[in-house]
Amino acid sequence: MKKQTVGRAVLRTFAPKFAELNDDVLFGEVWAREDKLSVRDRSVITVTALITKGIFDNSLKYHMTNAKNNGVTSEEIAEIITHLAFYVGWPNAWAAFALAKEVWVD
Repeated sequence: MKKQTVGRAVLRTFAPKFAELNDDVLFGEVWAREDKLSVRDRSVITVTALITKGIFDNSLKYHMTNAKNNGVTSEEIAEIITHLAFYVGWPNAWAAFALAKEVWVD
């Protein structure tokens, strides 16, 4: 996974500690623990968590793109969202599918 710098790019002067934690700890140390959990699995978990929380902004799209780049196929994301629909709500699934269709446009 490439070095994350969006925290510093967006929040460097306003919230420098948060930016540091975002870039260095979350996307640096935590995501780098591939001996514990693959980045593909972390991507699936993160997308699932965001859908579950009802977060359908650019962060979900970013993490869906990461999931795609980490090997999650359109068939797999469709199955993940379909499965989630019964646990987190039909409207959440519809919202997630709208973003997924943009990401897995191929």
